[in-house]
Amino acid sequence: MPASFRIRPATQADGAFLGDMVVEAANWRQGGARPRHEVIAHPDHSRYVAGWMRPGDAGFIAVDAQDQPIGAAWYRMLPRTDPGFGYIGTGVPELIIGVRPIWRAHGAGRALLQRLCEHARAQGFARISLSVERGNFAQQLYRSEGFAVTEAGHGRDTMVKRLR
Repeated sequence: MPASFRIRPATQADGAFLGDMVVEAANWRQGGARPRHEVIAHPDHSRYVAGWMRPGDAGFIAVDAQDQPIGAAWYRMLPRTDPGFGYIGTGVPELIIGVRPIWRAHGAGRALLQRLCEHARAQGFARISLSVERGNFAQQLYRSEGFAVTEAGHGRDTMVKRLR
């Protein structure tokens, strides 16, 4: 059983770890591992980390007792001209979350999600969106935290949470 964790704000120096978490999120299926360089180089995924931390970017990192990062949740404001999988409109941040496999189902993802949504609400956002592949166990977490499917895509759903 993993020990305790704490959550801290993400900084510019966390860009490489966020890349790792994009890879974890993309490779959520058992045995479905695509090499890191392949995931990171693909525009579908690189848009979530390229140039971190831009104005409008915000995120949080979960760290273990040794201060090693174990998970992250962050959002970006992606333009209509380069939308992410969960894009629903200008002015709605898109959330990305990833947790190291050994730490899954220990509360780090939920804690990160809650902290990021609180932050987005405090920043004045009315909604936050994400995209999740069908069959991903994280979908239950998102539902339990108030996200609802607004658009069903090819093998993935866009989910939105109202923040106020």
